[in-house]
Amino acid sequence: MKNRTAQLTLAALSSLLISSTVAANSCASAGPQTPRDIDNLHGENKRIFSIAPPSEQMNLCNIHFHKNAEHKAKDFSVFAGDGKYGGYQCNATADLTPAELRAPKGKVCKNVKPGDTIEVHWVHSSCDVKPGKGLGSCLNDQCANPDLRVETQVFLVVNDEDALDFNDLSYDGNITNGYHQPKHIPDNTGKPVEFLGSTTGPSYNDKQCSPLQVTWSVRPACAKVDINSLAKWCEGNAFEEDHAHGVRQLVTDPKLLSPMN
Repeated sequence: MKNRTAQLTLAALSSLLISSTVAANSCASAGPQTPRDIDNLHGENKRIFSIAPPSEQMNLCNIHFHKNAEHKAKDFSVFAGDGKYGGYQCNATADLTPAELRAPKGKVCKNVKPGDTIEVHWVHSSCDVKPGKGLGSCLNDQCANPDLRVETQVFLVVNDEDALDFNDLSYDGNITNGYHQPKHIPDNTGKPVEFLGSTTGPSYNDKQCSPLQVTWSVRPACAKVDINSLAKWCEGNAFEEDHAHGVRQLVTDPKLLSPMN
C-alpha cells in the first residue's frame, strides 16, 4: 500500500498547514506569495528562506500547465480576466496568422485551443523522488519538507509543426548526473527572473495564502508551442496530466511579495 504522504498533493498539504498554523482566511503569517509581475522588483514580505539549488541539482518531480499565464511580464501582459482561467496572455496573440489559429480535429487537453496562452511549470524537489502524478510526487515520508524550485515558461499555443514540440520539453526517463531531469527547457527566452514565493493555483488568493516555500525561475519572454504536440502529450505522460489548470490571480500587495534585486 502506498504511503499516505506520497499520495497527498502539495495543495492538500497546504490545506493541512493552513488549518494548523494560519487563521482561516488570513495571510497574516504567510510567507511571500506567487504569482507576481516579474518586472516589479518591490516587495516587503519579511519571511526569508534559502534559495533552492539549481534545478540541475534537484529531481524533476512534476510537469503541469495553467491556462493563461499566472505571472505577468512585458511580453505577456494582456489581461485575460479575473476568473479561474484569467491571468495574462502573450502580447503576440493578436498577430497570429489564420494558419496558426486553425483548429485541429477534436478537443486538445480538454480546454486548450490555438491562440491560447499557457504557463508551464517544471517542478523540482530536493527529495529523492521520481517524477509522477500531482505535486505530492515531490515529497515522501522520508522527505516531507523539501526545497522546491519551479522552472517556468509561458507559451503561445499555435497550429504550426515548426513551433516547439511539447514532448521535447517533457520527461522520458532521462537521468543526468544522478537526477531526474526534463529533456529540455527553453533557453532562448531571456534570463529567468528568480525570486522567493509559494505554490499557485485558483485555490489561493490574498485572504487564503499558500504556506509552501518555493524558489521560482520565470523566463520573461513567450515562446510558441505546437498544439498538435501538446495534444499528443495530454494523451499520455508520466504525470497523468490531461488538461490546463486554473490560475491564481496576480499578487500585488507588497506585503505579500518578496523583495527582488
